[in-house]
Amino acid sequence: MNKHISEKVINRLTLYHCILQDFISRGTQHISSKQIATLLHIDDSQVRKDINLLNNSGKSRVGYIVKDLKKSIETTLGFAKTKKAFIIGAGNLGMALAKYDNFTSYGLNIIGLFDNDKSKIGAKINSKPIMDINDLQKFTKEQGVEIAILTVPGEFAQKTAEHIINANIKYIWNFTPTVLDVPSDVQVWNENLMGNFLQFTYTI
Repeated sequence: MNKHISEKVINRLTLYHCILQDFISRGTQHISSKQIATLLHIDDSQVRKDINLLNNSGKSRVGYIVKDLKKSIETTLGFAKTKKAFIIGAGNLGMALAKYDNFTSYGLNIIGLFDNDKSKIGAKINSKPIMDINDLQKFTKEQGVEIAILTVPGEFAQKTAEHIINANIKYIWNFTPTVLDVPSDVQVWNENLMGNFLQFTYTI
């Protein structure tokens, strides 16, 4: 992925990708920056500026070729390189994420889930096994997993994160309401569900 692309631009490009997938499913071959901007309620010039980062040139009257633009976004954001992940915590959220098949479209391959609940270990969610958290290090090494998706209750988040770090996983997608204390070589992406909700409802 191009490290010069900002977080806000990456967020917009993923939304453009969703729109392009919809246009492909409808058999539409071309799309204009104005169509994308209208659907997302943003400025047309912003869409063109974002797309210019992809080295994908459209034609002023025809627009962009939908399949080519979709492929450019995938290449730029690294969809083509598959990244393996484990879900840590087989509760309601963890199981819901395991059932979400569209992750594979974005290059994320969820191998399995881990939990400490003996009644869950050995079961499968969407063909993905639930394994014993004590075996995390072994399976991480065997499978070459890079990413942990953390979905445990907040009170167990820090301790579980330390277990993840001990398994030599350097990337944590954190769905817990806890700010994790991790070493400098470990990257954490905090998925602030309540914060996003409050931003959405602030003006209502």
